[in-house]
Amino acid sequence: MDKKIISDLDNFPEEDKQRMSTVVDQLQFRDSLRMYNSVVERCFNECVNAFYRKSLTKQEETCVLRCAQKFLSLSTQVGLRFSDLTQEASTTDKGVFE
Repeated sequence: MDKKIISDLDNFPEEDKQRMSTVVDQLQFRDSLRMYNSVVERCFNECVNAFYRKSLTKQEETCVLRCAQKFLSLSTQVGLRFSDLTQEASTTDKGVFE
């Protein structure tokens, strides 16, 4: 994030900072739910194809578990890479803003 934007946030009144924090929390929660629903829908559509029983077959259950594990693994890798890139960018920006 741009250092100027961060320093500008420090100038906001405490009440506005709290409101911003609440809005950011709500957006993050909404995005988490969307991502969760997307994974559930994707794994269900990919793995469940027989509706003659109340429960999943062993094959369907294994498929759903693998699908969810792949998603979690990929999300972790993306998160770590994003963190690395953010850290590199902040290190690079230090010389510019100091």
